[in-house]
Amino acid sequence: MFFRSRTIKSVLSLVPGKRRLGPYRFLPIFFCIGGVMEWIMINVRIGKETFYDVYRRKQSEREYQQKMADGLIVLNQPEDK
Repeated sequence: MFFRSRTIKSVLSLVPGKRRLGPYRFLPIFFCIGGVMEWIMINVRIGKETFYDVYRRKQSEREYQQKMADGLIVLNQPEDK
């Protein structure tokens, strides 16, 4: 038993395409919102980095840590003479 607000119902009814598309009439709106979010993540810099710069750096750090845990990378250790 969900409470349905009349104002929300009236705002949603303003979106065109109810007869032809039914509940799928909202998909283009969300598609555009997703595109704008992706553009912001690629092009907008906060400080000196974008979202993908941070993502790539963190992924590289995780791969390095995993290789160290697997023993594929050994830190410089002093040699015994």
